[in-house]
Amino acid sequence: MKPIYKYGGTVALLFIVALVGLTWPVSDPTPAGPRTHAAPADLIERGRYVATAGNCMGCHTVRGGTPYAGGRVLRTQYGNFYTPNITPDTETGLGKWTADEFWQALHLGRSRNGQLLYPAFPYPSYTRVSRDDSDALFAYLRSLPAVKQRNPSHQLQFPYDQRVLLRVWQRLYFAPGSYVPDTRESASWNRGAYLVEGLGHCAACHTSRNELGATDAHAGLTGANLIGLGWYAPSLSASIGTGLGTMPQQEVATLLKAGVSYHSAVFGPMAEVVSGSLQHLKDDDVDAIARYLKSLPAQEHDVDAAPTLPEDERIGTMALGKHLYEQNCASCHRADGQGVAGKYPSLAGNPVVVGGSAVNAIRIVLHGGFPPATRLNPRPYGMPPFEPTFTDKEVAAVTSFIRNAWHNRASYVSPNEVDAYRAVPES
Repeated sequence: MKPIYKYGGTVALLFIVALVGLTWPVSDPTPAGPRTHAAPADLIERGRYVATAGNCMGCHTVRGGTPYAGGRVLRTQYGNFYTPNITPDTETGLGKWTADEFWQALHLGRSRNGQLLYPAFPYPSYTRVSRDDSDALFAYLRSLPAVKQRNPSHQLQFPYDQRVLLRVWQRLYFAPGSYVPDTRESASWNRGAYLVEGLGHCAACHTSRNELGATDAHAGLTGANLIGLGWYAPSLSASIGTGLGTMPQQEVATLLKAGVSYHSAVFGPMAEVVSGSLQHLKDDDVDAIARYLKSLPAQEHDVDAAPTLPEDERIGTMALGKHLYEQNCASCHRADGQGVAGKYPSLAGNPVVVGGSAVNAIRIVLHGGFPPATRLNPRPYGMPPFEPTFTDKEVAAVTSFIRNAWHNRASYVSPNEVDAYRAVPES
């Protein structure tokens, strides 16, 4: 998935620190280590799987465009990043790159000419990818048809268009180093940790960031707003209600593989990840991811404040929301909010519904949508849009109701919040 940053920072301080930062090397404490020498066909096939696990095509392909030719825009509060062409074209792609230079990009965040890369390319996660997987991925990308496609340059606000500042950013927030297995844990757990922390770069979306776009080291995978996309990446911790705490490990694996489970369904950017990546992974790898995620400690960084509406307004909102739910939603999601397994996800205890932000629930009520079509769920049941018929007040009421019925507890939604998501952001 692509990371989204929050605007902020002190310009003058950045420039002062940059003068010092220019003299600081970015060291790599981890030796490259021995590399395997698989036959080319085996190496390419391994690389194809690595590319799938990392969902490389998702970011490096414009919708309807040539796979891996780049050009997809990543909208952030700093400006727009455009993904590069990673086909083997010699003029606009990776045709002149070497395996060592490619490893340098993943591991150190540096381009082939030594230029520092913006962390919109999630090398803070990719630094944990093994050299063998890097070489396999490079071999696979080099096996693709070369596509001559020159993509737009980044369009960033000052001072974020000054690459010299990246030296400071890396010094402050980036520490190169490969994944080191935890000997106290099983091989499956370690495989899951490697996929989540490295190739899958889950922290890019599911971890909050500071004003300079660095992930919060203390937050873990506890959810974050995807500012440029208008979605919320929910908590993956073991928190009850807002995270995965109520889901058995097998159900987490089913959600990742099928896109739907008893308690939830994926929409928006995560639907792309399931469609393009997770459904194609080996069952053992999906199970390993689920095992690792279920081991994450419960944290509540992503929880909104408790409802604070005046009593009379709260009663009126819940009454209107309940009426609208019974008339429009209960036929699928049931009066008790339990849904229908495999068809309509439960709303009671659904982490998407009660997450740290109401944006996902608002958008789904407004615009509807479908979970991704997957091998395990080839004909997903859809959600109709209520944007044409519901007012902002009605959307706010029904969303507030499902966030606070059936033992759910989350913040109430205002009509102003709904109005902000009437227009669907481009993703």
